[in-house]
Amino acid sequence: GRQRPAPPAPHPGQPQGEPLQLLLHCSREAKKCAYCPYSRFPVGAALLTAGGEIFSGCNVENACYSLGVCAERTAIQKAISEGHTSFRAMAIASDMGDFITPCGACRQVMREFGTDWDVYLTKADGTYIVKRLEELLPLSFGPEDLKK
Repeated sequence: GRQRPAPPAPHPGQPQGEPLQLLLHCSREAKKCAYCPYSRFPVGAALLTAGGEIFSGCNVENACYSLGVCAERTAIQKAISEGHTSFRAMAIASDMGDFITPCGACRQVMREFGTDWDVYLTKADGTYIVKRLEELLPLSFGPEDLKK
């Protein structure tokens, strides 16, 4: 019979098993804290640092719409404020029936800290796909471009 190709090997440093389930769980829990009275679109994010710590964030809206902040940037700002600048992965959760993706602004903020990390895009049913940050923001501009 036909043989299935082997699944792709996980990226070095990609969370597996229990750490991955915890990251996904934390993104869903963070979503419960979302303050989104205007969009009614709750989003949660959980960020895994290189040291194995998880920082979560939710979207926080404001009556002055432009002052709101996305879940992804909230998680990053929390990690940065605690001294973490090296990240391995982020999981993002919403109530969408399709995979949630970060907005362009969040992709650029994420990019500030490298392109070589994983982003778990989830659906409301808990299924996910994994993308490398460099896939989500190809041909990107980052800190090293300012040093040329």
